[in-house]
Amino acid sequence: MRSLFRLLIKNYPFLLFLVLEVISVVFIINYNSFQRASFLNSSNAVTASIYNSYSSVVQYFSLAGVNAELSEENARLQNALRSYQNTLIDSVDIVHQQDTAFRYIPARVINNSVNRQQNYITLNKGRKDGIKPDQGIISPNGIVGIITNVSESYAMGLSVLNPRWSISAKIKKNGFYGSLIWNGEDYQRAQLNEIPFHINLQVGDTIVTSGYSSVFPDGILIGTIDSFERPEGENYYTISVLLSANFKSVTYVEVIENTKIDELRNLRSTTENGTLAN
Repeated sequence: MRSLFRLLIKNYPFLLFLVLEVISVVFIINYNSFQRASFLNSSNAVTASIYNSYSSVVQYFSLAGVNAELSEENARLQNALRSYQNTLIDSVDIVHQQDTAFRYIPARVINNSVNRQQNYITLNKGRKDGIKPDQGIISPNGIVGIITNVSESYAMGLSVLNPRWSISAKIKKNGFYGSLIWNGEDYQRAQLNEIPFHINLQVGDTIVTSGYSSVFPDGILIGTIDSFERPEGENYYTISVLLSANFKSVTYVEVIENTKIDELRNLRSTTENGTLAN
């Protein structure tokens, strides 16, 4: 405290000058309209700049919450769209229930790998959120994987970048389908098999899910044909598909629940066991 008093006494003339200067400026602004207007304009510009910078910082740190809200909203829209399609189908008496039996559950990726021979993905949703094994995982850009294991609050699955799993896929323009599988090399590409030579292919052709499985509905984007070859002595193309999902940056996804899966499994089991009633 004694040091502070010494500092104030030592700098008394300068401090007095500052006080008088401030008082003078206040009088000038209060009693002169031109100076007052200039000061207000300048202060408003400075204040606006500060608020703009503050808003940018706040928006940056709130991006995670915004993305989560967008993911949930997208899932709600997907569910509403499927419900609307179901209503239309019922109204015209068309039987195509598989395409209208899917519900979408938003989730966030909390762990993901792309550089291993067998890559997995972990989500922040689990059994309590309706997640079950054998449910598909998609991102806004395309398919991501399939759920394999579920706990109460988390779920883990195979990503497309895992050779243990293949996907029923088709060429969108003509409907010819085959199986898509990753060969363990490039995380951006997978291979589409079982497409015969008589099918007309072009680089850039869109590849989507076929709808012939209980995991994904028909028409979910997978990628585009990157290149293809006709190996000698073979009957099928060698096709490279550039995957539409960016597995190095995927954050928000949707898990697809097939609400008719138990009915489909029971029907399949009954048929395979030869006990289907005539």
